[in-house]
Amino acid sequence: MKPLLIKLTHGLSEQDILADERPIVEDFLSKEYITKKEDIYKFNSKYRAGTLGLVQKGTAYLNVIGENVKDLFIDENSLNKATEGDLVIVQRLLGKRGTPSAKVIEIVGRAESYSVAYILNKDEKNHLLDIKTNHPTGVEISEDELNSYKDGDLFKIDNQTNTIMEKLGNVKDPKVDEKIVLAQFNKHDEFDEEVLKLATSFKEVDASKHPNRVDLRELSFCTIDPVTAKDYDDAIYWDDKNSTLYVAIADVSHYVTPFGAIDNEAIYRSFSIYLPHRSIPMLPRQLSETLCSLQADVDRLAYVFEMRLDTQKLEVTKAKVYEAIIHSQRRFNYEEIDAFLEDRLKAKNSSEKEIFEWITKLKVITDALKVKRLKVGYDFRSTEIDMNLDKDGNIASTTMAEETPSHALIEDCMLLANKCAASSFTRGLFRIHEPPSQSKLQKLYQELASIGIFCDIKESVKETITDIQKQAKEMGLEAEVDTLIIRSQMQARYAPYNSGHFGLGFEAYTHFTSPIRRYSDLIVHRLLKAINKDDKEEGNYVLRNIESLSMTISEKEREASTIELDFMARKYARWAEKNLNKRFKAKISSTDIDVKAELRDKIIGAKLNITSNGNYVLFQDVVVEITKVDILKAKIFAIVVEDTDV
Repeated sequence: MKPLLIKLTHGLSEQDILADERPIVEDFLSKEYITKKEDIYKFNSKYRAGTLGLVQKGTAYLNVIGENVKDLFIDENSLNKATEGDLVIVQRLLGKRGTPSAKVIEIVGRAESYSVAYILNKDEKNHLLDIKTNHPTGVEISEDELNSYKDGDLFKIDNQTNTIMEKLGNVKDPKVDEKIVLAQFNKHDEFDEEVLKLATSFKEVDASKHPNRVDLRELSFCTIDPVTAKDYDDAIYWDDKNSTLYVAIADVSHYVTPFGAIDNEAIYRSFSIYLPHRSIPMLPRQLSETLCSLQADVDRLAYVFEMRLDTQKLEVTKAKVYEAIIHSQRRFNYEEIDAFLEDRLKAKNSSEKEIFEWITKLKVITDALKVKRLKVGYDFRSTEIDMNLDKDGNIASTTMAEETPSHALIEDCMLLANKCAASSFTRGLFRIHEPPSQSKLQKLYQELASIGIFCDIKESVKETITDIQKQAKEMGLEAEVDTLIIRSQMQARYAPYNSGHFGLGFEAYTHFTSPIRRYSDLIVHRLLKAINKDDKEEGNYVLRNIESLSMTISEKEREASTIELDFMARKYARWAEKNLNKRFKAKISSTDIDVKAELRDKIIGAKLNITSNGNYVLFQDVVVEITKVDILKAKIFAIVVEDTDV
């Protein structure tokens, strides 16, 4: 329902209405919630759709869907039995003084379409409760069926119909964690038969069938990815003689056509999801891990940005993008390239020797590009955690992910291609990142003052933050302070019009380099192909729902991120349950309202809720004792038993 409401906010074309959406559209039209003009359906100016926000003293706010506008106030007499989290249609109360307000006209669903419920056996009776709220789910279920389940059994719930969709397992089984996090957003690994049939129908690449593509098979392209990677989006080649960088990207748009079976599933997923032990791909593995993937020693279709650089000014002087065929010479992992750059790995054959020669020269260029980029953009230390699981689905180890020279080399190649793509259009799909608000910056400065970093406000935010990072480095708190700075930032998102990328310091930026795992990049490929052909009709076709699509994709990105973080939180909780009443080193990570800490021991990264009283200081080193674990909510509680600061 939510995607439909977003589309109706921006305007939904007659030809784009899905079969299951048509009855709703016709119902809304009959009720005059929406209007139809030239085959475009759109909300009547008197009505808005949104999610009902926090209810206090019988009042609420409507978080308007699909528009960056102020929330609408709804008083206790205008709620019409709606409760927090409901998706509603409201009528704006025009001409009323004070805060913009509205009244609920109709409840059309729940903001969270799916949820997870569990069986709680209490007083020798079973109850079906929501895993997040511990409240009854409202599912109609017979007493006999309810009593047939065991304490801790878990179920996926359809909140629109209040019915059980499937049994997920039992909370005692660590392997149920994956099912829980996916069920909350109705994600799944399996693809429908129609999608798989289409994905397996494509034949291996035959260059003779593509005479109009630029043949780049003689160039010594290579891929550089994590050792565990199976989907290779990008390959690179540096022509040092002509100072030209080639960034070849999997030509997914050749195989995935708009509104086909694969495309519809890809839109729904929008992103691949990466869990510690496996991925949930956006595309069928027959494409993502084989035919689209730029594997070594086989011909592959690619969409290539060829960029000539002025190596003195470090600027792209000429760029063009075109459909090509490449033949990657070698698949490297990051560790191998790092070993080569540190003179710990030698070429095994003439092909590797050629690649290593141009990588050596390219590294000088990308290092210089990074130095230039960081004069206007930001360099934040990574705080990502790599989690390894054992065969039973429990934590085996955790390590801090670090950027290495090979990561940096690839990153600046990809950034350059993404920038060139963004400069190719004025309306499309941009990756934007707005500057932080003054209120967020003020809160950041206050937090920093509490740890002895006093901000000298400079002429620009860039200069101010650079000074903060310098002080943090002197105190040995680089990563911790970078985390605070990141929290103060606006969230990057997709938008049809450009407003710059504050974090990178780029005037225009988009996502072009990962169409196997991001739907946004696939849209950008389609748009660039239409522009190259000067096909305005195709360009308009690609962009006709871009406002609603950009908002939907941004929301799907947040869903994927939530799933990945929630999964790890559940693994941490299971580890903590096995370590109740034991003591570990930790660092205070938040003193705002509730005190929180982060584990910094043999296991790192677990978030702890501190329940002991004390005057704790941000980033203070402490020893904690784990006192309680809520497996269902994936929360760990601890007390501070020792201050380890010297």
